[in-house]
Amino acid sequence: MVRFWDTSALVPLAVEEATSVACRRLLRERADVVVWALTRTEMASAIWRRARDGDLDMAAVPRVLSRIAALAVRWAEITDVDLVRDRAERLLAQHALRAADALQLAAALVLTRERPRNRDFVTADGALARAAASEGFRIVIPRA
Repeated sequence: MVRFWDTSALVPLAVEEATSVACRRLLRERADVVVWALTRTEMASAIWRRARDGDLDMAAVPRVLSRIAALAVRWAEITDVDLVRDRAERLLAQHALRAADALQLAAALVLTRERPRNRDFVTADGALARAAASEGFRIVIPRA
């Protein structure tokens, strides 16, 4: 089984959140993890933002970034920037998404060759989940 994972479901694997236990359980289910090529960058952004906002101790940042690097070794990445960008731009006209979320969904559609039926999309983002569901994905939302 292959599952596309959005950044919102991966960050709880690197830093403790309410959904971390559920995300770890999903990760252990022996499904292959596939992500958008810039997911690691999005994760690093989320960690640094938390540290700057005081929600994460600056001293913990290197350890959390190491966890992200360890996770990245385990996943496969969708790297076709041109194809993903073109699909994301079409998605922006169809769904109320931010650019980064449109790129995530576009990468998942590239992964499935535009045939998302019965394919898992793992996300903790409500708007992205709704858009992915309307595109035909089976949504997997980690619950606390």
